[in-house]
Amino acid sequence: MRKLATFETSFTDYFPRIVTSRAVHTLDAENSVADAFLIFAGQIARVGTLDECRTAAAAISPTEPVVTDFGDQIVVPGFIDAHAHPLMLGQMMSWVDCGPEKASSIPEIVALLAEAAARIPNGLPVRGYGYEQRNLAEKRHPLRSELDLVATDREVYLMNASGHGGVVNTFTLDASGITRDTPNPKGGEFFRDADGELTGELSDAACNILTGVQGVKIGHHGPNFHLGDAPEEHVRQLSVAQENFLQGGVTTIGDAQVTKREFDMYLRLAEQNQLKTRISMYLLSHLLDEAIDTGLHGAFGNSHLSFAGIKFYADGTLGGWTAYFPDGYVGDPCRTGQLYHEPAEYQALISRAHAVGLQTATHAQSPTAIEMVISSLEAALAENPSADARHRIEHCGLPTPEQIARMAAAGIHPVNQPQHHFNWGEGVEQAIGTPGERFNPLGEFAAAGVHVTISSDAPVADPRPLEAIQAAVSRVTRRGNQLGGDDLAITRELALRAHTINAAHTLGREAEIGSIEVGKRADFAVLERDPFECAVDEISTIAVAQTWVDGVCHYAAK
Repeated sequence: MRKLATFETSFTDYFPRIVTSRAVHTLDAENSVADAFLIFAGQIARVGTLDECRTAAAAISPTEPVVTDFGDQIVVPGFIDAHAHPLMLGQMMSWVDCGPEKASSIPEIVALLAEAAARIPNGLPVRGYGYEQRNLAEKRHPLRSELDLVATDREVYLMNASGHGGVVNTFTLDASGITRDTPNPKGGEFFRDADGELTGELSDAACNILTGVQGVKIGHHGPNFHLGDAPEEHVRQLSVAQENFLQGGVTTIGDAQVTKREFDMYLRLAEQNQLKTRISMYLLSHLLDEAIDTGLHGAFGNSHLSFAGIKFYADGTLGGWTAYFPDGYVGDPCRTGQLYHEPAEYQALISRAHAVGLQTATHAQSPTAIEMVISSLEAALAENPSADARHRIEHCGLPTPEQIARMAAAGIHPVNQPQHHFNWGEGVEQAIGTPGERFNPLGEFAAAGVHVTISSDAPVADPRPLEAIQAAVSRVTRRGNQLGGDDLAITRELALRAHTINAAHTLGREAEIGSIEVGKRADFAVLERDPFECAVDEISTIAVAQTWVDGVCHYAAK
């Protein structure tokens, strides 16, 4: 029988502690800058001057408060990553990095994977990640015949940077009985060449073949990246991923695709009292019936591990060219991408979830997919009105101005990832043409009164909020190009709020986290420099010195 996770605190947590620094950016409603704040029992008890905090401490406890003085460093609320995949991140940290900094051509990728294959025991799969076909010299996906050069007697899987698919070797296709005559699954594709032969590329729901007979199966409800390892290895991966988030100053994570695999690992980590960050879980929509039948009709849990809502998919990814453009991609008119659900089926799912009070979070990138989401949410809200449903659209890369206005009217929360346009904004333009300049139109959201939230989508991008904030403010890509006009950018203040208090609101947790205010959890990050004072192109270089959760330091830079 499993133990109840207690999230124990240390004895010293019940001593008052005063935190002070050159500037404490509280991100309260007035964007106040304080000198200090008082922590007691993991919560913030006073915000103000050092003397005010000392007076408040004396009223709380006869014990002299511990004063932690960060000097010239800057304190901000703990960053909140409202859309990420922690276990997937931890798992991929043990895979072969085939990203642009490691390989710029297919032979270089094959060499990296072959080197790994020589180290990995016989029979175990060889897995790589991070390639983006347009960044390769060949400007295409690798072929299964090229991955056959790595191994022919075990699985070889190379995941695309988007996380929505990739390429496998012939062994993997044969082991799953996939042939040229195998029909494409709903919501996915086994790609073929001009002669109808399998190329080895697969996308979205077709990735179900990668999890094995006993693995997680999700049907056509999303890309299946829930590849199985031994439970103790998954716990290790999740623990390593958690440290990665803490290094970036992240104290709360919205896990945007939870199956039995993720839920089990969170419980195991909590059982060991090692769940240091806060987790808000979004169950994948293949579990919608089970959630409703169980009575999970709203947020539920404790301050560290909670259920937040249901994750849906409308279409695929811009990076892998599986987002749905019915007229085809400029870069490949024969490719249209796909919808995961027919509009009527999707609307029925959303209506059922909304009717019982569940928050929904739907992945949608193209204008057509975004229209399906907005129309379905409008219909659900008309049938069962709610003034504060906070339904989400994940990524929401290319909404039209008219759709943005409707999102504002319906209270729909887009959750964007500025690091996507930072890392491969030019690729979106190549894929769909000039409209790609508007990818992630945060400035248009702000102008229309739409709630702005930004996140990482880790492992698609590293969980580094300061890089996301810089990308949101500058719109400048990693290659030095500005994507679109200045009207698509947002201010530093809004970008910082979008990764803290706005993200907390999107998760339904603004009463307990997201800003440094009395009564909230003492979650904060200590920065080496002030993001409001440095040049915009230096924001991403600001080092995180420490990360605190519940008034306890869980990360300190060495």
